[in-house]
Amino acid sequence: MNVIRSLVFYAGYFLAMLVCGVLFLPPAPFLPLRSRYRLLNLYNHFIIAWFRMTCGVRYDFRGHERLPDGPCVILANHQSEWETIYLQLLHPPVCTVLKRELLNIPIFGWGLQLLHPIALDRSKPARAMRQVLTQGKTRLEEGLSVLIFPEGTRVAPGSRRRYSKSGAVIACRAGVPVVPVAHNAGERWPGHHWVKRPGRLSLEVGQPIETAGRTAEAVLVEVEAWIEARLSEISEVPRPATVEAPATESPV
Repeated sequence: MNVIRSLVFYAGYFLAMLVCGVLFLPPAPFLPLRSRYRLLNLYNHFIIAWFRMTCGVRYDFRGHERLPDGPCVILANHQSEWETIYLQLLHPPVCTVLKRELLNIPIFGWGLQLLHPIALDRSKPARAMRQVLTQGKTRLEEGLSVLIFPEGTRVAPGSRRRYSKSGAVIACRAGVPVVPVAHNAGERWPGHHWVKRPGRLSLEVGQPIETAGRTAEAVLVEVEAWIEARLSEISEVPRPATVEAPATESPV
């Protein structure tokens, strides 16, 4: 049954990508940035709803009322593709830090390029870090929030990686709050397998963490502690005590 559900899901996934590419991409470059986000993110809204309908997933979302009014840095754990889609809708307009290769995907990558992401070359980590710090601060000053996955890559449920502090550094330099987000999406939408799994998908938004007068290290410690505490409660897979190798600043 899970295989059939997943096949139906992907049929709608790719059909929606094609339809949205034909209808939305041609006018999108001529729209103001916020209107462009609203138009192109219609695809994201559909995928989130379609996933729930076809794959037997029950959503449990909490804490959205805690989001600040202005731009912020969103730091979330990274398990699958699902959160890269959903978190675009959390506090728009959102600039996502992502790997540059995604921009080469036909239709999908073209749409991403129009949303002003920070696209990194993972083969050059020092340059990528400078790019995140420079462009991230610029995006915040332009009124966009910035989404970063501090683990640096997809991490399977039940595993941990050390968090990179670049997101906290950006927030501290720009004087904006950090919003931590925890979820168990990888238990429903595995990061490295196409068959989806029914069940409860939980996501919680934490209280904004103020950065004024604080070091990035102190902010990051608070972010990681909150995310790990929430994952211990919402995850079906036990959380490990040990942490894997340090992350590189590449989000997907």
